[in-house]
Amino acid sequence: MTELLSNLALGFGVAASPINIMFCLIGALVGTLVGVLPGIGSVATLAMLLPITFGLPPVSALIMLAGIYYGAQYGGSTTSVLVNIPGEATSVVTTLDGHQMAKQGRAGAALAIAAIGSFVAGCLATILVAALGAPLTSLALLFGPAEYFSLMVLGLIFAVVLAKGSILKALAMIVAGLMLSMVGSDLETGVGRMTFDLPELSDGMGFAVVAMGVFGFAEIIRNLEKPTSREFVMSKISGLMPTGADLKASAPAIGRGMVIGSMLGILPGGGAVIASFAAYTFEKKISKDPSRFGRGAIEGVAAPESANNAAAQTSFIPLLTLGIPPNAVMALMVGAMTIHGIVPGPQVMTKQPELFWGMIASMWLGNLMLVVINLPLIGIWVRLLRVPYRLLAPSILVFCAIGVYSINNAPADVIIAGVFGLIGYWLIKHDFEPAPALLGFVLGPLMEENLRRAMLIARGDATVFVTRPISAALIFTSVFLLVIAVLPVIRKRREEVFVE
Repeated sequence: MTELLSNLALGFGVAASPINIMFCLIGALVGTLVGVLPGIGSVATLAMLLPITFGLPPVSALIMLAGIYYGAQYGGSTTSVLVNIPGEATSVVTTLDGHQMAKQGRAGAALAIAAIGSFVAGCLATILVAALGAPLTSLALLFGPAEYFSLMVLGLIFAVVLAKGSILKALAMIVAGLMLSMVGSDLETGVGRMTFDLPELSDGMGFAVVAMGVFGFAEIIRNLEKPTSREFVMSKISGLMPTGADLKASAPAIGRGMVIGSMLGILPGGGAVIASFAAYTFEKKISKDPSRFGRGAIEGVAAPESANNAAAQTSFIPLLTLGIPPNAVMALMVGAMTIHGIVPGPQVMTKQPELFWGMIASMWLGNLMLVVINLPLIGIWVRLLRVPYRLLAPSILVFCAIGVYSINNAPADVIIAGVFGLIGYWLIKHDFEPAPALLGFVLGPLMEENLRRAMLIARGDATVFVTRPISAALIFTSVFLLVIAVLPVIRKRREEVFVE
């Protein structure tokens, strides 16, 4: 306990420096804006802003990028309540009861509970990140190449099991991501692989380019085909301080949402989206009167908003301790760390404690900032939402293109991102979830490297993955999860979580 407190003191010393506070505030504000504006998610924004971080100190850069991620969870609730449009995928279920509350003249209470639930869950989940950091890092130091490969396999299987929709489609996305990661030069020999003799592909495809296309450009195309009418709540928003009855009704839901979100955030492939769906479904199941949900039940706002913020915080645990990104946003954080010469994994905590604990401390500061800045700025966000999307889309597209071009100053990257934008749009239209593909794309080189190292150490004996105890346990868990996921009963329950 004493060691934890001393580490947190170190972290607050780093995070509370004027420059880091400034970048934390910038991240929180940009994240909120990203959450408010439909059509540009946190993945595309992080990809677009990566070049800006090149000249920043590593700690400041990562604090800002982290702020964008969990700030977007806050912003998404504002549009869900007031306009019935989820700015972020994590806020889809908040529209069900949040907008109904707004139509009943209780928009202030819905927004306040969303902010309070997000703050409480975010802060408590950050305590979990701090508490689990050291034990998981110690465990990770026992891992060899075989264990790391098996852990990544488990991570990808989790992404398949927890993905929305068909198991087969999720598996196809994982395989597609792994294949894309192999484009470029061989890790050992330097021989070109799947480059089709194009010099632009000789170094492979950048994760930011692929992410911007599949998540940024594709989302813009998808939003342009939607109807532009927006159902605004025209009445003046008042009552931003929730009543005692509101707090009493929502407090248990906030607690349950925080627990569900914290658990699902740690799991690879889980993340904030499935956490919000699961928390809402659970509240509806245990309610004495489930018919209230969808008609303005305050628990229907409190639970998913708490869950998605808790999941956003705890998703940093596997990234910082094991070096395994649990979702698409964390995959981009791996890229940001690599750009700054940081190797994600257990070495971060032991060799760069100021980075590890500085990021954790900044999460508390960021959550506090988000509560303070979000509620007073609601009027500004509503005015911004009145701008027609057909006018916003070209501006977003230009910034995305500038972001892609500035990474390598390569026009070909913009063309590749555009191609992936069309591919991403096709995938979305045919119910393929792109997030597992990006996860496979980022983990692909790491898996290949650890597979080769493990085979070299074992002199080509493939049984090394099942003869080493930790590796065998991870492989067995992966197979077990995949088998139960395809069982009809389990498959039906997976579908119900997303439908309800």
